[in-house]
Amino acid sequence: MSITKKRITLNIVLISLFVGGALFLSGSDGEVGADTKDVYKNIEIFTEVLRQIEKSYVEPQEPQELIYGAIKGMVHNLDPHSSFMTKEEYRELMLETKGSFTGIGVEITVKDNFLTVVSPIEGTPADKVGMKAGDKIIKIEDTRTKDMSLMEAVKKIRGPKGTKVNLTIMREGEAKPLEFSITRGVIPLISVRQYFLTPEIGYVRISNFQSKTAKDLSEALEEMEKGREIKGLVVDLRNNPGGLLSQAIEVSDLFLNSGLIVSTKGRISSQNITATAHTDKKPRTYPIIALINSGSASAAEIVAGALQDNKRALVLGTRSFGKGSVQTILPLSDGSGLRLTTARYYTPSGKSIQSSGIVPDIELDFTPLNEKEKKDVGKFVREEDLEGHMTNEDVEEIAPVEKNNEMEKDRRVKMLLERDNQVRHAVELLKTWTIFSQIKTAPGE
Repeated sequence: MSITKKRITLNIVLISLFVGGALFLSGSDGEVGADTKDVYKNIEIFTEVLRQIEKSYVEPQEPQELIYGAIKGMVHNLDPHSSFMTKEEYRELMLETKGSFTGIGVEITVKDNFLTVVSPIEGTPADKVGMKAGDKIIKIEDTRTKDMSLMEAVKKIRGPKGTKVNLTIMREGEAKPLEFSITRGVIPLISVRQYFLTPEIGYVRISNFQSKTAKDLSEALEEMEKGREIKGLVVDLRNNPGGLLSQAIEVSDLFLNSGLIVSTKGRISSQNITATAHTDKKPRTYPIIALINSGSASAAEIVAGALQDNKRALVLGTRSFGKGSVQTILPLSDGSGLRLTTARYYTPSGKSIQSSGIVPDIELDFTPLNEKEKKDVGKFVREEDLEGHMTNEDVEEIAPVEKNNEMEKDRRVKMLLERDNQVRHAVELLKTWTIFSQIKTAPGE
């Protein structure tokens, strides 16, 4: 592109920015706001810098790359959750909320100025190698993550199936950094799984909130309730990094017959939402225990807060992540997108969980098995114990595992009850709950 054409393009872009800035600051009556002169001055400085780069920088620069870089820097300074996305990044985000993506399966954010793991997604490469909520990613390959934006980090971590990415992390309690070499794969976002832990106590695991989560949960509950009396339900929201606000509201509504679910407050009236529960045609009166931990964030915290504040469930586990802001995805005219924090959300009691998180009714840390207990658990022989057994990757290529296979469900239930002290405690509480509900409080009642 010639210098003259570049200058014309750059001037057109600058005029668009200039007009856009004035429109953004206009009042509801169309008059320009009082601080517009200051904005004009700053835009003039911005224009001046761009012209100097165009004229004097040692190497020619593409105008779009300069403008995109400036926008990314501006949005990056707002908060850790707002970001500008190129056309490709925006398209990938839209696909992710609908089904699957290629990567390692980990949700990240910026916390205390560190690139931090919110949660590894269950069953993904990141989960299998042992990444944990709270891990701080200090290097991706040989690049330090200091001052790296979220979108830049995501772009570096994701890649084609079968390729590897090397991450260096700091973990609380570890004396030195840990190194992980993770093989990327297709990450299927199966958001709902259900089992029976006992003949009368059900378990649903919600691992994220995507476009069909509420529908999948509704079908799972109906399947569990078919021809069986449920006397208690464990709703597992641990290591759930969140997702769509609308799905958190619909999921909460499946368990509530009345009351406030969540409210949001922003600068513009369209962001002020009050979501309330609807009367269910099929009331679910069985007791519920919701499990949370430090990897439960955003939409997962909305559900936990709604069930807790409406006295619909006991919340058990450890304090949640504490992400109390709402991001709106805004498509832009050239196919790019803007992920912008537009509101804060509040639990039914009016509490913002930003930074503070949801505090459980019953605080109970997850206790991993010690080496002796690991040896004692599940002494039956598994496929993985056989010499020359097929790897999981081999199995997936030859014959995909049937997710609803009853033997697989039985194995998962056995492991949950043997290895997960929080699930075990929830089951014991639900059994006790059923017993105590039958006790009369006074003679003659």
